[in-house]
Amino acid sequence: MPRQSLPQHLGGSFAVRAARAAGVGEGRLRGRDLVSGFHGTRSIAVAPDDTMPPWGREAAELRRRIDEYRTAMPDGSFFIGPTAAFLHGLPLPLGVQKSIHVGVRHPRTASRRGGVDGVQIMPRMVAVTTIDGMPLTDVATTWASLGRTLELYDLVAVADAILRVPRHPGGFRPPSGPALATADELAARLGSGRWHGAKMLRAALGRARTGASSRPETWIRLVLTDGGQPEPVLDHDVVGPHGEFLGCSELAYPRERVAIEYESDGHLTRRQLERDIDKYTAYSAAGWRTIRLTHSHVFRYPGELVRRVDEARRSSSV
Repeated sequence: MPRQSLPQHLGGSFAVRAARAAGVGEGRLRGRDLVSGFHGTRSIAVAPDDTMPPWGREAAELRRRIDEYRTAMPDGSFFIGPTAAFLHGLPLPLGVQKSIHVGVRHPRTASRRGGVDGVQIMPRMVAVTTIDGMPLTDVATTWASLGRTLELYDLVAVADAILRVPRHPGGFRPPSGPALATADELAARLGSGRWHGAKMLRAALGRARTGASSRPETWIRLVLTDGGQPEPVLDHDVVGPHGEFLGCSELAYPRERVAIEYESDGHLTRRQLERDIDKYTAYSAAGWRTIRLTHSHVFRYPGELVRRVDEARRSSSV
């Protein structure tokens, strides 16, 4: 017998009560093509796309769960912590999104629903905004709320992403927009109440910078400085002997002419590969040495990262 079609207006995720109101029976709500991450909600099951990288699959699944929870989200609640950070597009490590993080203002009771990490927060400590109609904490509150979940380096990485002023390499055009928030705004939010992990949050804010454009770049900077190296310059424009623009490097030691490049999956396309070859050839001709790093160097073998940079800096000083 053909499966009953669901009313189109329910979409891919819906509340059970909305489905019942639309005439969907109990048997259909138990259909094998539906999944339920939370009591009183359903989503149409979607097979995972094995061609996507792990972070892409995690993001797609998280977005599905957020959309499903949103259909039955209690009035007055809002997304917070890692869930809000995801919706703001802030960088997070894999594996921190096991639950949907939902906040309420005191004295309301935090959610104890399965699959939800409920957080009760004092009203003076939180500011709420919306994205696509979904209530969530603003970026300053979101960052402060991550002290419950993240370690130091990733708290710095999120702060870096918030403080970054988007810049066009070479300075040929003005910045494309302001930072998401200022350091003063982050400090003010941190001072608004008693945040979990406040000591580490304060340390992270002290180490945050405005020039990092990715989580790996933040980690490289922190690994190097904690490994005894001077702090590298971020987002550095490299110029040739006649002042011509050769390229922009994510991190650099300009005095020693050492550039540090993180090679993400985006560097594997033919077009980007050709650009990289031309860029590094021009760097070499101008007397620059380039240290190229991958995910393994940064997150699995940080000692090797420090060794390579230290060697390059010492060689350039000879």
